[in-house]
This record gives sequence, structure tokens and C-alpha cells, in this order.
Amino acid sequence: MQSASKLSFGDASSLFVADWKGARIFALPLPAAASPAGKPFNLLDVQAPIAKALGVAPTALRFEDLAVQPGSELAYVALTVRGAKGQSKPAIVSIDAAGKVKRLDLTKASGSAAISDAPKGDVTFWRDLPEQTLTVTDMRYYDHKLYVAGLSDRSFASTLRVYDYPFNGKATATTIEMYHPVHNQIETRAPIRSMTVMTIGGEPTLVAAYTCTPLVTIPLKELKDGAHIAARTVGELGWGSAPNGLVSFKVGDAEYALLVNSSRSADLLSATDLTSASAAPGLSTPIEWPAKPYLGVKATMTPMSAVMRIDNLNPQLLLALRRSDAGGEMQLVSIPKGGYLRLSDFVNEYDFPDYRYPDGDKFRDFHKYARTLEGYGELAR
Repeated sequence: MQSASKLSFGDASSLFVADWKGARIFALPLPAAASPAGKPFNLLDVQAPIAKALGVAPTALRFEDLAVQPGSELAYVALTVRGAKGQSKPAIVSIDAAGKVKRLDLTKASGSAAISDAPKGDVTFWRDLPEQTLTVTDMRYYDHKLYVAGLSDRSFASTLRVYDYPFNGKATATTIEMYHPVHNQIETRAPIRSMTVMTIGGEPTLVAAYTCTPLVTIPLKELKDGAHIAARTVGELGWGSAPNGLVSFKVGDAEYALLVNSSRSADLLSATDLTSASAAPGLSTPIEWPAKPYLGVKATMTPMSAVMRIDNLNPQLLLALRRSDAGGEMQLVSIPKGGYLRLSDFVNEYDFPDYRYPDGDKFRDFHKYARTLEGYGELAR
């Protein structure tokens, strides 16, 4: 394995790793998931213990991706470890809520599959970003198939590859175009950056986001080898930002998708709204930029603008990889579904010691829960 960029779990015992340098997808076998500890993550400087476990300086680490092992509440983080003279090597570590770090043996892959149509490497973005780094931009496993988004060497570069698992040496490839309302053009080059699989209108459907930030839906049944399809643009969520992660989950009986972004708040979308938008013809006209930056399916703002990567920790909690605003430390922290924030990120009226909740205050119970969750049990009054 020459690099480790994107991660995705198949089942609890199979971790998929994208290697853009070697143009391969690896499957790493993992031990059976331990029983969940049931503890939240409050690791406010996870970079230090990872660097110690790898025997390098914290500044040598580039964080690539995050995935939570199903059923274990154990986090896996992909990294690039920078060395002397521009050299680098991949690493993947597991981390539990107590901050215990273990390094995975990357030589123990149970199988791999080639990316036969990877970019050739003759294009560089912004002087020093090879297009090959976008060979895989996201992966999702669903119903014994691994869906892999990224770039190819085809004339329509934006591609979705589909691998059967266990790997059989073959993959189907579908090229994708979509209408981008901010740019007012059909785009075939820029790849999907984040995606998840949801049931939309009774059909298993890929919900996917691109940079700057159109949202599309693609029924999985349309992904056929050699096909070129037009994704349905169901929303324009705002300009000048890149998707950092997209997860889906249920809160009560309602299903949601949550998109975290590089330069603005996160977007919460309901499956009901996505189903209605997908039943419509799709967006085909430009937005009135910048006065009216949104179009199509409605998203609810959630205050998670600092999140670099996101995954489901358990039915109640999300797990976020993010940077501290003040010191820049990499954090690995739990965020409650339904709340979508950490109270300890702020100081407000509720936090003063002489504050008293009025009878029937709607935030009181949540504040008590969240303060305990974040490690401030003595303040859960």
C-alpha cells in the first residue's frame, strides 16, 4: 500500500482503503468488533497520541479520513506521514474513547482490486496537487458492492466505479454529468466529493455532493458499466465550499442526511424532502448569485463548520474529526444527533454560575445531557 486516503467499512471485519498512488482498493481484515464501551469521545488533542504511537512529530501528520467500525464505537483514521525530502508513507490507526491508539499492519490485506482507469498524472492543480490524488474522493459499501467516486482517464473524467465484494478483479464504471446552478453549466470533470446511500422514493439511491455545492441523487440501478448518465441536481446548497463528509442516520422514525462542509455550516436534509425533490424534474436554471445562493431542496443549518470528517458513532452520536480554532489541535469528539453542537465550544447566558433556568425551559434537559456528554458533569445542574 503506497498511500491511504479514503476509508469505508463493509462489515465490521472489513475496512476498505483507497490507495491513489498505487491505483488500488485494499480490504484490510479486522478482529471482531468489541462490545461498545458506551463512552463519548472528548479527545481535544488526538494528534499528540497518534504521533507518539507512530514515533513521529505531530507536525508530520496529514489527516486523510475517518471511519467508525460498525458495532464497536472504535474510530479508524487514515494518515499520510511526511518524512524528509518530501517523502511520505501511509498509516492507519484505531482510537478508542479513552485515547488509546493502535497502528494497523497495512501488509495484511485480505484482497485488493485495481483501478484500471485511474488518471495518468499529467495534470496538476494549483501547481502541486496531482490529479491522481482525486482518483478516489469517497467510498460507500452497500449490499455487497463498493461504490467508489473519483476521477478517471476517460473523456468524461467524473466517474463512479462499482466493485463486487469479495473482489473478483472486475469493476463497472459509469461516467457522470450534472448541472451546476452556481456555474450555470453541465459539468463532467469535477468528481463527487462526498456521498451516502439512502432509500429515496423506494429505491436505493446515491445522495452525493460536489464542490461549490450542488447536491444530486442517482438511483443505484442506473449505474451500469460503460454508461454515461446525468445525475439529478436536487439542490444548490451554497457557493465557495467543499464537502467534507456526508452521513445518513435516523432520529426517531425520521431519516436524515448530514453534509459537513469546508467553509460554512453543515446541512441537515430529511429523506422526505430529498424524496420530493428527486420526484421533480431537477434543477436546470442558474441561481441569482450571490443575492440568492440557495435553490431546490431545503437544508437546515447546523453549527458544525469546523468539522473535517464525520461518521456515525452510534444511534445517538456522531463522531467528528475537527481542528481547534485557537490552537489548531486535531480533535476527535462526539456530537449529539438532534443537537448538532458542543456546548463547550461557546460561552453564553446559560453558562454563568448565577444563571437559573426558568420553569419549563426547553433547553434545560439538553444542556444537562450535553454537559455530561462533553465531560463537564459537575456543570450538569
